[in-house]
Amino acid sequence: MRNHDGGHPMRRDHEERVIAALRDLGPLSRAELAQRVGISRTTMSDITNHLLNRAMIVTYEPSAESESDGPAPGSGPSRRGRPASRLALNPRAGQLLGIDFGHRRVHVVVVDAAHRMVASEIRRYPSDSDWPTRVAEVLELLRQLGRRADVELSGLSGIGVGFPGPFSPRMPTFDSDDHPETTPSEFVRNRLRDHYPVPIMIDNNTRLAGLAEAVWGGAETDHLVYVRLSDGIGGGLVIGGRLVTGADGFAGELGHVSVRLDGPDCRCGKRGCLETIASVPAILARCQELGARVTSLSELRTAVERADPLVDRVLRDAGDALGRVLGTMAVTLNPSEIVVGGEIVQHAPQLLSQAQIMINWELQSMAGSELRLRPASLGDEDGALGAVAALLHTSPLLANYPVPGTPSDDDHRQAEDRTALRQAQDRLS
Repeated sequence: MRNHDGGHPMRRDHEERVIAALRDLGPLSRAELAQRVGISRTTMSDITNHLLNRAMIVTYEPSAESESDGPAPGSGPSRRGRPASRLALNPRAGQLLGIDFGHRRVHVVVVDAAHRMVASEIRRYPSDSDWPTRVAEVLELLRQLGRRADVELSGLSGIGVGFPGPFSPRMPTFDSDDHPETTPSEFVRNRLRDHYPVPIMIDNNTRLAGLAEAVWGGAETDHLVYVRLSDGIGGGLVIGGRLVTGADGFAGELGHVSVRLDGPDCRCGKRGCLETIASVPAILARCQELGARVTSLSELRTAVERADPLVDRVLRDAGDALGRVLGTMAVTLNPSEIVVGGEIVQHAPQLLSQAQIMINWELQSMAGSELRLRPASLGDEDGALGAVAALLHTSPLLANYPVPGTPSDDDHRQAEDRTALRQAQDRLS
């Protein structure tokens, strides 16, 4: 396996300029590329051969008819004879990989050099799966993805990974057969690099989902609160046009705000956290406690459609708890928009309508404040797409995007990866 981190900086610069030219202009001959990029034909031949070997670009022979329309703009006068072969971005080649680890599933997206999503897959696992098992599932998914979707991953330039929160580089360590005393983030980074030796960025998956919503979800605001209701609950904060991480990387952990001190036990060790009331498993469990035969989101949707009073009660209770937390966030941060993601939002409108009532109650003291509460525009791919957005580093939301907390060996590797990604991906944008 080639180490894609290697190579001379000038070579990498030339490669990225060639990729950018092909992305912006479409198929070009080597001569046209050399002219556009401003390097000699000898150097261009070396660069394109390297990209061909990595399957980043492909070559094809255009028909005589395709040449009859004339040369590419700025490429000089046309010549008779056999058409020159052209180079183009490989539509099968994955340039960036986004991985979103949830408590019960992992979602992977692959984006090509033209920044188009070329593949998206989900794999599920038990909620108590350890990290070696989760990473093994990802690696197997990627192998199957390559075979099934015909995606080439040998030319990857970066991998973004979203962790379920709370997330920090200083998470508790665990022992594995080949990585003793390692944190989950170190383990995931090392295991992925065994197969894909490229820069790897790791952050909280819901924060990344919020980034995706702000970048691609049509938010158009510098002040946004994002919360996702799924197997767990987490949030992402965009304040003053900046993605907020906090001192230790825990910013946005809305799921672990206590809303009922006598509520159910939470996996974090507290009681009555928002996650124990408004997450998908909590809502389904509460429905069953009250006697409603609801064990899945599809059954929940059916119950909502037939106006089941027990299910409606559970959803309004969950919306009330959600609204209390979001109302506090609204008063504290004064966002212009609150976005709620998660599949359940599409099936249960009572959640947002009840949350809106509680938010409006909290905002009574802020006369003239205009706050929009809406469902997320992106689907379950939001966390993985946010990881890709962080890799691209083209959004102003990521200016001064920090590595949370105090330095550690994992922090230094993360910082080095961020530097490499900025240098490479800023040229791609």
